[in-house]
Amino acid sequence: MASALLSLRHINPPLRVAQTSVRYAAKEINSSDPRIEIIRRVLYPSNLRNRASPTGGWRPDVGRRLQRAIPSVQAHETIERAWLLHQRHIRRSRQSELDKKFQSMRNAMEKLRELDPVLYRAANELEDPRARSEEETELLKTLKGPEKKAMEARIRGLFPRELRVPTETPSRDGWNYNWTPPSRTVQ
Repeated sequence: MASALLSLRHINPPLRVAQTSVRYAAKEINSSDPRIEIIRRVLYPSNLRNRASPTGGWRPDVGRRLQRAIPSVQAHETIERAWLLHQRHIRRSRQSELDKKFQSMRNAMEKLRELDPVLYRAANELEDPRARSEEETELLKTLKGPEKKAMEARIRGLFPRELRVPTETPSRDGWNYNWTPPSRTVQ
């Protein structure tokens, strides 16, 4: 294996980038505003081969710098193995943290089952979030506007959608002091 790696060491891989320039670099659009030209040159730099541009698409020195930084195949493979080892350590630490959280949650549920079996059953009860009782369907028929939208959008067990994200400025309409959320009957 070492001889195969040593033979690869002397082979210089081709460092070619596409010879054609980008379409937008070839266009010449006449505009009267110089600001537009400046913005266009910053956002879409030319893709000429004779110039190294840190923001452009052509950088002829990248290949040589990579070969200078990592001169051998063995060094590259060592770096790869070290990176994979680092990722494995991170993955194992995250998994152990998740296992600890899950075990803590399981212990809390066991404690709840011992202290209050009624609350434990209520916490573990499975319900269909789309199912509605007869009272709720009758209430939906009487509601109009935002109240009806709030009632239809509300899914049990999830964060209420009718609550809005805090903003720095108040809404245009101001605050509706008379609005109350639609009441739900707990079964």
